[in-house]
Amino acid sequence: MKRIFSAVAAGATGAILALLPGCVRAQQALGWDQVKARFEAGNPALRADADTVEELRAEEITADLRPNPQLTLAADGTQIAPNHGLWQPMAGTFVSPGISYLHERDHKRALRLESAQEGTHIGEAQHEDLRRNLEFTLRTAFVQTLEAKDVLKLAQQDLAYYDSILATSRARLKAGDIAQIDFDRIELLRVQYEAEMQTAIVNLRTAKIQLLQLLNDRTPVDKFDVTGVFDFSDALDPLATYHQAAIAARPDLQAALATVQQAQTNHKLAKANGSTDPTLSAWYTWNASTNNPNAFQTLGASVSIPLRLFDRNQGEKKRTAIDMDRARQASESVRAQVFSDVDTAYAQVQSNIALLKPYKDKYNNEALQVRDTVSYAYFHGGASLMDFLNAQSNDRQVQLAYAQLIGAYLASVAQLNLAVGREVIQ
Repeated sequence: MKRIFSAVAAGATGAILALLPGCVRAQQALGWDQVKARFEAGNPALRADADTVEELRAEEITADLRPNPQLTLAADGTQIAPNHGLWQPMAGTFVSPGISYLHERDHKRALRLESAQEGTHIGEAQHEDLRRNLEFTLRTAFVQTLEAKDVLKLAQQDLAYYDSILATSRARLKAGDIAQIDFDRIELLRVQYEAEMQTAIVNLRTAKIQLLQLLNDRTPVDKFDVTGVFDFSDALDPLATYHQAAIAARPDLQAALATVQQAQTNHKLAKANGSTDPTLSAWYTWNASTNNPNAFQTLGASVSIPLRLFDRNQGEKKRTAIDMDRARQASESVRAQVFSDVDTAYAQVQSNIALLKPYKDKYNNEALQVRDTVSYAYFHGGASLMDFLNAQSNDRQVQLAYAQLIGAYLASVAQLNLAVGREVIQ
C-alpha cells in the first residue's frame, strides 16, 4: 500500500509542478545577502536619503569659509568749479584704494565647522536608522516569501498524497470494497486541497511582488525567486548581550547622542557670536595737494569696533541652553526605548522557540503517524471514514501551524535584529 502511495504521489507531484506558474522556473534564486545587496543599490528612498547626507557634507565647506575681504576704491579732488577760468574736472582727481577685513574672534569659524560636522554625523546616523527600518521591512517580506514557498510545498505534497488516496479508493470502489457514498465523500474533500494550493500560489506571488517593490526591480514575478533556510534555532544568547549590542549599534541612539554634542557646540557658538568682531582696514592715497608737500603718497589704517551695548546675542544663548537640556532628555528617552525594544523582541523570540520545540520533537511526527496509521486501518476495515477524514485534516493543520510558527519565529528574529540595530541572529 505504501509503495502504491509513493508512486502515485511522485507522479502527481511532477504533474502539479509542471502546471504551476513560473515561480518554480525562476532563473536564479536569490539568498538574503543578495537581496540585501540589491536593495541597498536600488531602493530609491535609501538613495535619496544618502543624497541628504552628501548635502550635509557640503554644508561643512560653507561653515568653514572665512569672511571675504572688502576692496574699496575712493575718488576725491574732482573739480566742481572752473580754476582760473579753466574747467578741468579730472585734473586734480586722485583714487584711494583700500582693503578691509572682518576678524572673527572666539573661534567662531571653528565652532561653525564643528557644528556642521556634528550635523553630518547626525545625518549619517539617521540614514543608517532609515536603512535599519527599511531592511526590517525587506527582511519581513523575504521571510513572508519563504513562508509562502514552504506553505505551497506543503499544499503540493498534501494534494499529491490525497490524490494517491483517491486512486486507491477508486480501485476499492471498482472492486466493491467501499460504497459509492464513501468514495464521493473522499473525493469531495479534494476541493479543500485544491483551494489551499491556489491560496498558497496567490500568497507567494503577493509576497514576491512586495519584495520586488522594495528592490525597485522590474523582473517578472514568474522569473523571480528567493531561497533561504526556513527553520528555527533554539540558540539564544542572554538578554544582557543584546542590550550591550543595541547600545553600541542602534543608529537612532547614536543620532540622539550626536544631537547632544551638536547642541553643546551650538551653545558655545552662540556665546562666541555675542563677542565683538573688529573690522581692520588699510588704504593707500596719492594726493597732489600742495597744502602738504610731504603728503603726496600716504598709507592709512583703521580699526572699527562695534559697541555691543544692546545686542549681545542673548536670545540665542538662552535658546541653545534650553536646546542642550532638551537634547539630553531626548537621548535618555531613546535609550529607554532601545531597552524596551530589545526586551519585547527577545521575549517574542523566546515564546516562538518554546512553541516550535514540541512541534519539531513530537507533534509533527505524531500527526504523520496518526494519519498513516488511520489511513492503513481505514483501507483494511479497522477505522471509520470519519476517523480517516479527521486524521487527514489534523495532519494538515499541524504541518501548516508548524510552517506558520517558523515564519513567526523568523519575523521575531528580524524584530530582534531591528531592536539591536544589526544582525545578531541570521
